[in-house]
Amino acid sequence: MSGKLAVYRRLFSYLRPYSMQVTITYAAMAGATLLNLFVPQVIKDAIDQGLAQQNAWVLFGAAGLILGIAVVRGGTGFLQRYWGEWLTHRVAYDLRNDYYIALQRLPFSFFDRSHTGDLMSRATGDISETERFAGIGLLELSSVIILIVGVVASMFWLNWQLALLAFGPVLALVGLGLRFGVVVRPMFQRIQEQLGLLSTVMQESMTGIGVVKAFAREPYEFEKFDNISDEWFRRRMGVIRTWGDYWPLFTFVLAVGVFLLLWFGGQWVIDGLISVGTLFAMISYLLMLNGPAQQLGNLVNLAATAGASAQRVFEIIDTPVEIEDAPGAVELSEIEGRVTFEHISFAYEGVSRVLHDIHFEATPGKTIALVGPTGSGKTTLVSLLPRFYDPSSGRVLIDGVDVRTIKLHSLRSHIGMVLQEPFLFSTTIRENIAYGVEEATEEEIVAAAKAANAHDFIMRFPDGYDTRVGERGVTLSGGQRQRVAIARALLYNPKILILDDSTSSVDTQTEHLIQEALATLMRNRTTFIIAQRLVTLKNADCIYVLDGGRIVQHGTHADLLRQDGLYRTIYELQLKAQEEYAVIGD
Repeated sequence: MSGKLAVYRRLFSYLRPYSMQVTITYAAMAGATLLNLFVPQVIKDAIDQGLAQQNAWVLFGAAGLILGIAVVRGGTGFLQRYWGEWLTHRVAYDLRNDYYIALQRLPFSFFDRSHTGDLMSRATGDISETERFAGIGLLELSSVIILIVGVVASMFWLNWQLALLAFGPVLALVGLGLRFGVVVRPMFQRIQEQLGLLSTVMQESMTGIGVVKAFAREPYEFEKFDNISDEWFRRRMGVIRTWGDYWPLFTFVLAVGVFLLLWFGGQWVIDGLISVGTLFAMISYLLMLNGPAQQLGNLVNLAATAGASAQRVFEIIDTPVEIEDAPGAVELSEIEGRVTFEHISFAYEGVSRVLHDIHFEATPGKTIALVGPTGSGKTTLVSLLPRFYDPSSGRVLIDGVDVRTIKLHSLRSHIGMVLQEPFLFSTTIRENIAYGVEEATEEEIVAAAKAANAHDFIMRFPDGYDTRVGERGVTLSGGQRQRVAIARALLYNPKILILDDSTSSVDTQTEHLIQEALATLMRNRTTFIIAQRLVTLKNADCIYVLDGGRIVQHGTHADLLRQDGLYRTIYELQLKAQEEYAVIGD
């Protein structure tokens, strides 16, 4: 139970910075709620002193007082609603920011085991459920509690004997509401988890819509989505059934209280022990609990949902940041670009080792090609350089400095990447090129585009550099996306470059333009290439052949062709045809 309460305590801590707004909101709520408690007392006096004694002035006074209470309640109600909504959305704003910042800081290993759809579900659905309770929901729950306590106290003040008769049903009412919250909270957590899975399936299906249509798998996707959606509906219906079991009990318990008051209180009125006004006020107080009793169930329901949702959000915020600045980490202002992999071994979480004792050095300005079968560890090796992962053993050094002792922002400011499938944001071409350089001028952006052989095709668009590229750059061809990514890296101007230069998906003319752009990009930079093309291999200063996470050969293209080994096998199976094609083309 203490763990469950800790979730709520942490959620309510988001209200702490806004103490003034909280004070205004809750003062207005308390005022409006307490004013309600005076109404039955005013009506009691109107009956006993006005109607019974036929005193019109008492009736007029009571009517005026009730009208005045209504006016004041209108003002306090406005303050309560306005600032309650303000707090609701402010908590959501702060919580969403904390969640997003946490996601940005988490390492690649976290995203390796997480689903984008589930993360999006937490950012939208879970935070929305949480905000509803942290603001208005908590406010209304507090109002209900104050009203229940106030009603009970007022009934005991009026007539403690009648209040004792009604106290049992009131206590049962509160107990049912609390019991309902305990029952439905885990049910709502399972619902939110299923919603996350539903979002994941939707996200994967939409991202891979081309594959779905190409293989005519729409019926399969329909069935998969339908099964998961059915499970979500079954879990939701479980809560509805539970709610249906509890809801009639609230009404029945309240009716029992009214029955007891009328049965015993009516006889006391006849016997002259209490006045008609007193009995009417007691019943009014009890009936005043009708709405709050039903609302209590809703609010406990909302609190349960918010608790489950907040827990899912805090799970991400609390995920340990495995890759972060070490104490005393240093800045690197200027570097030469000497890179050393010193006896590197690495294993992904829950996976056997994928790199074994990798050791070599890349001197400044040289081009290093990495070649090997799929799964040989090429991408993993270069991912250690910008600290997307840390090695299990060994060190990665830049100019003799362990990258783990360098501030992450400083380290990555010296490293640029151009991947085989470059990612472009759904914004303008200009903003994509300038993504890594906040203060880039128009002249610098255009110069980078020209150097990347991208300027000409950009200017053929009606909007030029203001052309929006669509989600993931879908409105551009593969070769165009690649050249925009190269322009982005050129403008970033890193000293160390990581490339995946595969151009097998583009035509020969586009490949030639990309290779020219890559040649410009690689000039005077230490470059690591996951090589697939012969032209890259021929021009590399040194080629490292990886197999099973180990370096099995290294040397220049000519050196390796003279040796029996994996490189010559790869060359004869995959690369020799490129050379023969190039000769025929000439």
